[in-house]
Amino acid sequence: MIYRNDHYGLIDRFCAKHPRFGIPNLAMYIAIGQALVGIADLIMDGWLTAAMIFLSPLILRGQVWRLVTFILVPLEENPFYLLLSCYVIYWTGQMLEREWGTVKFTLFYLSGVLLSILGGMLLGTIDIYYIHLSFFLVIATLYSEMQVLFMFVVPVKMKWLALLDVGFILLNAVRFGPFVLLIALPSFINYFIFTWPVWSMKLGFVRRRADPQVINFKKVQKQAQKKARETGGYLHKCAVCGLTDEDDPNMEFRYCSKCDGYYCYCANHINNHIHIH
Repeated sequence: MIYRNDHYGLIDRFCAKHPRFGIPNLAMYIAIGQALVGIADLIMDGWLTAAMIFLSPLILRGQVWRLVTFILVPLEENPFYLLLSCYVIYWTGQMLEREWGTVKFTLFYLSGVLLSILGGMLLGTIDIYYIHLSFFLVIATLYSEMQVLFMFVVPVKMKWLALLDVGFILLNAVRFGPFVLLIALPSFINYFIFTWPVWSMKLGFVRRRADPQVINFKKVQKQAQKKARETGGYLHKCAVCGLTDEDDPNMEFRYCSKCDGYYCYCANHINNHIHIH
């Protein structure tokens, strides 16, 4: 079953036409940058982050580096929580990059940063925390039933942790005023832009309909299985890298419904390839 959404297609078409746009392992660089800034800031007694945070009055006076450096400002001062927060950024970012592909994840992050800069110029300041929180919210939207170990001990479904995070934001808005929600708003707008196809289907705005190719995929898969049994060869072969299930029995292979024809891709390229037309 599939759903149609023109905006979703626009994002995917951009990713397909610009396969070199992305920055591989972007979340790793961000996490390392925050860790290094946090450690250096302990030595400098807070001077470094004070010079890096987003403050629009100072930016308008010429301190334009703050438009970029606020990305690397860590929220935690305690070394343990600093490294833990950096690990969460790395883990969620890498997971999202594997799901979406390098180009789409980079576009998602860049879009969030640009919206945050726009909001920060209007509000006076902005917080990078909400962009990184949106990593987890997207994953929780795509895999709501997945379980993770909360505090490395308690198994909890992703959707409950996401609701808990949103609940804390609303609680802080009650305690400290609506300014908290305004700071978080750009990141939430970016989140809904990239997850709207999922939400539109869940809310019933877009009807599911069967794609004729799905039936054919099943037929092709049966034929491939029969051929593999007869020849003793591989069952699936990635159209990008040439990897087969015989080379790596643990690799997951899928057919792409957006390519013309029946092209198979490994898990590394199913979301990161140019569609064949």
